[in-house]
Amino acid sequence: MNPIQFFVEDLSFDLKKKKKLRSWIKDIAEKFQVEIDQLNYIYCSDNYLLEVNQTYLQHDYYTDIITFDQSEGEGPIEADIFISIDRIKENAKENNHQWQTELHRVMAHGLLHLIGFDDKTDEQKQIMRKTEDDCLSLLPD
Repeated sequence: MNPIQFFVEDLSFDLKKKKKLRSWIKDIAEKFQVEIDQLNYIYCSDNYLLEVNQTYLQHDYYTDIITFDQSEGEGPIEADIFISIDRIKENAKENNHQWQTELHRVMAHGLLHLIGFDDKTDEQKQIMRKTEDDCLSLLPD
């Protein structure tokens, strides 16, 4: 079984170019010298992700991504990354760019958290954004 899987929960969504995206995600992991054992991307609606946020994190707000790291210590990455397609499209509209670009940015963002990047401070947010841009530049056309 491929270590990178894509799932859809409660909406109609067809992720395009899965093979290309798997290769890109592997390229990001290799760039940061990390191994992926199992990485699941789960695409869902705002309401689905809100429920996940409330149930598991006790947060009562919408978000575009939630990453659950199940890795053991410094071992290979094992994680589930939930992404709200509703939020992605809304954020892309607000930032005036393609929603697919926002989707790819958020996919990289989740992986970067698993690699060890954080975005709590302004400085960390700047580094995260720059690293996301670097990751997007690895994505083939």
